[in-house]
Amino acid sequence: MRVLVLTYILLFAAGCDEELPQHVADRIKQYENNPAAAPNEIWRYRFEGRTVYYIPPMPYDIPSTLVSVDGEYICSPDGGLTGAGDGKCPTFIEERAGGEIVWRKR
Repeated sequence: MRVLVLTYILLFAAGCDEELPQHVADRIKQYENNPAAAPNEIWRYRFEGRTVYYIPPMPYDIPSTLVSVDGEYICSPDGGLTGAGDGKCPTFIEERAGGEIVWRKR
């Protein structure tokens, strides 16, 4: 049994090859303290040659948010009143790669 648990831990740790930037960890802490204002998950993708973090749109016409590893706002790819985001990165949904959930609401 211990071997099985250790194997699971090692496999899980191997899948976590990138640590979360502090700004993402801070957002997660805020979301966990206020679940009513939290999205369902946060995703990590590759887009235009860099790692980005995508926070999906939420109810009440709140648009999605795409930020860089450094916490720089890039765009709102979707959501909002029109469902099309802010128009600053219209190719994100089609061109994103390597989607990985880094946090999920409980």
